[in-house]
Amino acid sequence: MSTPRFLTMPPGVRSRHIETTVGTFAALEALPVSGIPERWPALLVPGLTGSKEDFIAVLQTLAQSGRQVIAIDMRGQFESNGPDDRSAYSCAALGNDIDVLAQVIGHGGPIHLVGHSFGGLVTREAVIDGRTRFGSYTLMSSGPAAIVGPRERAGRTMISELPDLGLEHLWHNRMEPEALSAGVSDEIIAFLRKRLFANSRTGMYTMTEEVLSAPDRCDELTQVDVPTLVLYGEHDDGWPPHMQSEMARRLDADCVVVPGAAHSPAVEAPETTAAALIRFWNAAESRSRG
Repeated sequence: MSTPRFLTMPPGVRSRHIETTVGTFAALEALPVSGIPERWPALLVPGLTGSKEDFIAVLQTLAQSGRQVIAIDMRGQFESNGPDDRSAYSCAALGNDIDVLAQVIGHGGPIHLVGHSFGGLVTREAVIDGRTRFGSYTLMSSGPAAIVGPRERAGRTMISELPDLGLEHLWHNRMEPEALSAGVSDEIIAFLRKRLFANSRTGMYTMTEEVLSAPDRCDELTQVDVPTLVLYGEHDDGWPPHMQSEMARRLDADCVVVPGAAHSPAVEAPETTAAALIRFWNAAESRSRG
């Protein structure tokens, strides 16, 4: 579960909705506090139990580098509506959403794409199979295929219990105790509960199945000419750090390990994470102009 540290919007950040041919998506948009965006825009995609709010701590810093930066809720997540149709929540369907969103945000030009955790599995579908020209691609705390380890076990528990016991059971027996033991504030716990119950139950079930069964598409990703960054926390409890490092090697990608962070570096080490993204984005733009 991704847990934002605060919910107050920094200067230059606002809520909005993005209309597309595949639906309406709730978003947080950050712009430079002064001046106009002169660099390529960026699109940030959250993980399975996350939302756009997971990126609040990095949005202003990223935008101050001269960019429009947009974080979204995927369909069926929190404030983005989704149908009661399991086929709408496959990685391929969600990846098509990202492709369409990127075209709308980028107006046909290059755009930086970041996918966190399950969002990494979704966004690579857009990179491999979509039509958008991505200026760069970042896999943040994501992996080459289905998730493993403790989060795999948690996912299998979720899909075994969700159909019969529902979201209430998931909240009271897993998510709330985790948040309380981590010392999360009452305000954030209230937000986490609100977010969970706003999710599509069909979407959550299907996306959990997807993260547990995703195939390895690294070889296909290497065929796409896009600068790629693999970024993860040194204590990641999702895909193990060594697995992500090996994925970076296979992809011939840049690799950044964020000290002190676990599975959510944008929350746990926002300044370090933002600085790494800005360096990578600037380098990708410089190579393109060169």
